[in-house]
Amino acid sequence: MKKAKTIDQLEELKKYPFFTVSEAKELGLSPRMISYYCKKGVISRLDRGIYQVKGAKESPDFEYEYLAQIARSIPNSTICLISALSIYDLTDEIMRENWIAIPHSTSAKKRPDTRIIRMRNTSLGRETKIISGKTVHIFDQERTILDAFRYLDKEIAIKSLKMYLRPTKKYRPNINKLESYAKELKINITSYIMALTT
Repeated sequence: MKKAKTIDQLEELKKYPFFTVSEAKELGLSPRMISYYCKKGVISRLDRGIYQVKGAKESPDFEYEYLAQIARSIPNSTICLISALSIYDLTDEIMRENWIAIPHSTSAKKRPDTRIIRMRNTSLGRETKIISGKTVHIFDQERTILDAFRYLDKEIAIKSLKMYLRPTKKYRPNINKLESYAKELKINITSYIMALTT
């Protein structure tokens, strides 16, 4: 590999807060070269399969940068529960762990500060979102609210629903969508909605 070409590849990767091995390969930078530049201190290993070029561009949403790294390192992952609620500003809980959903039929290796939740239906409400310049999967607000009732403390779930039901400049609640999801997931949420809207 020519030195000039490698410098161009590193400059390209510097535009991102972090990159994966497959993304480096797309630019023509081999795993062997990544290893070489890690030893030289030009590239840092952030996590398994996730790297950063020294002097990389800072992300405007740096608060969730590590979450994005973790989500991208786990196949078929979806950001969920406390992590998703935090991103949507639907909780005052502190995100002490990265909450990641994976399909029930799969498994994932343990990662630091990460809670893996195996779910039977990971397609309902699954969207893509750009975090730290990278595309990740996340459950939409409605699915996240319903999962809060399934997996979290009732108090957290009710508070999140209450926050969701208050319209903001960015978002208006979609009760029909929420009830449709609830029916599919077999969660009775109608009484909570009625109590918070009447």
